[in-house]
Amino acid sequence: MRERGEMPRRRTLDLLVFVVVAGLAATAVLERARHREVPIVHADAVRTPGALNPQVTQATIGETICVRGWTATVRPPASFTSALKRTQMAEYGEVGPSSAFQEDHLISLELGGAPDDPRNLWPEPYPRAAAVDQIENQLNAKVCTGELTLADAQREEAMLKHERG
Repeated sequence: MRERGEMPRRRTLDLLVFVVVAGLAATAVLERARHREVPIVHADAVRTPGALNPQVTQATIGETICVRGWTATVRPPASFTSALKRTQMAEYGEVGPSSAFQEDHLISLELGGAPDDPRNLWPEPYPRAAAVDQIENQLNAKVCTGELTLADAQREEAMLKHERG
């Protein structure tokens, strides 16, 4: 014969084990989803061939891209890039929240890309967009120290985004 209260304790223990196992399973699923590879979106060479800012040339880099804060003076407003991002996401066949993408310049402002020319902008998904931002800054530093010419850095950046996203 069972002691009084044995059945409720057993059910409580079973329920506790179930909750712990379910919690661990849910954590594993969420962790797998968090580390899932985000598909890379390459800039399409036809839709996004790139465009240059005529103010920026090898001769003017000392007054333009090599001046700290200069890109802020030419960056287009978020209202423009947000609207363009939604349009281009549809053109690129991208779905999901627009906040998962950065409207990126194929030739970055740091390397003399045209600020508001749609041929120089495309929807690049995060987290890749953040990684590419660092590459853009490194290329800018190389141009400003004379390690790379402006044209070589622009070609390298375009190749990166067309071939590797």
